Amino acid sequence: MASPETPKDKEKPAERPLIMRYAARSDVGRIRSKNDDSAYVGRHLAVVADGMGGHAGGDVASASTVLDMIHLDHDDYPEGADTVLADEIQTANSLLSELVHQNPKLSGMGTTVTALLLEDRKLHFAHIGDSRAYRLRNKKFEQISVDHTFVQRLIDEGRLRPEEAETHPHKNVLMRVLGDVDASPELDLDVLDVEPGERWLLCSDGLNYVAGHVVERTVRETKDLRECAEILVDLTLEAGAPDNVTVVLLEIAEETLDDVNTAAVDVVPAAALAAVDEPEAVSATKSPDEPPSEKSAADAESASKATADRESDTGSLPGAGDRTKDTDGSDEESEDSESATEPPATTDPHLGEHLSAEVLREELASRPHELVGAAATAAETGSIPTVAGRTVARRAATVLTHKAEQDRAETEEPPRRRIRWLMPAVAAFVVLGVVVGLWLGYAWTQTRYYVGEYDQRVAIFNGISQRLGPIQLSRLESVTDLKVDSLPEYGQQSVRQTVPAGDLNDAQLIVENLKHYGSASASCPSTTASGTATPTPTPTPTASPTATVPIPSTAAVASPTPSPVPTPCEGAK
Repeated sequence: MASPETPKDKEKPAERPLIMRYAARSDVGRIRSKNDDSAYVGRHLAVVADGMGGHAGGDVASASTVLDMIHLDHDDYPEGADTVLADEIQTANSLLSELVHQNPKLSGMGTTVTALLLEDRKLHFAHIGDSRAYRLRNKKFEQISVDHTFVQRLIDEGRLRPEEAETHPHKNVLMRVLGDVDASPELDLDVLDVEPGERWLLCSDGLNYVAGHVVERTVRETKDLRECAEILVDLTLEAGAPDNVTVVLLEIAEETLDDVNTAAVDVVPAAALAAVDEPEAVSATKSPDEPPSEKSAADAESASKATADRESDTGSLPGAGDRTKDTDGSDEESEDSESATEPPATTDPHLGEHLSAEVLREELASRPHELVGAAATAAETGSIPTVAGRTVARRAATVLTHKAEQDRAETEEPPRRRIRWLMPAVAAFVVLGVVVGLWLGYAWTQTRYYVGEYDQRVAIFNGISQRLGPIQLSRLESVTDLKVDSLPEYGQQSVRQTVPAGDLNDAQLIVENLKHYGSASASCPSTTASGTATPTPTPTPTASPTATVPIPSTAAVASPTPSPVPTPCEGAK
């Protein structure tokens, strides 16, 4: 009889994917004339950027960076998203340099970036600058990011107390930031485990004017994300808001069936895109928990009129277009005008504003999201910085252009490759020739001999007496019993200065001559024509004093006979 099925036998229900529920708000503040902050938040991506550079283009820097990252808002990363966020921020940094190259007026602009990318049940974190990321998890509220500021470095080094940081004269000095200064800025990166129900706050440094405990209490006690964002910004405005302030509230939650049904947003037809230049008419989402609703025909018509009115003014980003108007409202900047002296607008001149805006709208319309700050202004007015075009269409064009340049470079590669290998080949041949020459020279030296001094005695050496750097070109062949000091003065000098010999026999003959005659010459004593040794005269015999015997003048004393012992020369012969 089969046993009844127990609860343990049942399979556990599959975990549902996690998404972000979100709210965002940005405000220019009480003092600033324009908003340099930008933020984007969707179901898988949240980014806050605080631009700097004042009128030179802080808003351009933050908007460019945020708009370049919006295409990351999805969870389809087959190879994992471990490096995706960091790579995209580095790309945004290089594109800021491109903007400065196109428009030198933007030189010196920069932006902070604090971003979260949700992939499955992991949260990828990237941060640079002084914008902040806070997490409320299991009733614990903590700051996850670390400020890249001068005062924070002093705090880390123990030279400043945290409570003194807010009044320090250099509290706003940044040590790390995106911009046109550092080609490869250092990012703080981390991969965090994530749980449903945890809450995150991303904000620009404008929120620092609200006390930390007030921020924590607001995030803890305010359940509705939209209301929480509104309260935090209002508190900043009440505190004077000397800086722009941007807050993004998000909560990690499991995806529901309603979320799946509203994951995609219908794209407005191309005819409407030409008439309406607002992403709100395409994909506006008033609440993170509600699907975006399409506008009525009347709303679209009014939006179109509002857009036309806005385009008649100068409503582009400062530094993003740098355009001026005549009294009749016509645009002075023209591609056909040869007298224009202003730097080119940051809007991509090749794609055109309408195409850049259309590509951006398509990207924004592909998912629920919220866009605030300078990035939202750029999207609304159509004054899209060049970097904003780096969405699917722009990236495809970039890849094709790069591939064409690469193919062109590859066609030129073979001759360059031959030239590149020519010099190493010549150098290797020269080195080989030198090595062979040195080896042959050394081999020749080992066929030579010479007589010299070793341990105060006469010795025979194989080689030559010279040295080649640290290399001695001779070796000791044999040592004789003949002391150098026993030789005549000229023999000693000859031995100490070394006496060369053609071969070993010559060297041995020189040693024999030194032994018998004290001479270092290898030649024999002089001989007569007949080959016999020259006789040595002997004294004539002396007669007795008492008897003198006359000797004939023709008489001669016979010379002594040669010694039967052979001389060294004879022995050598």
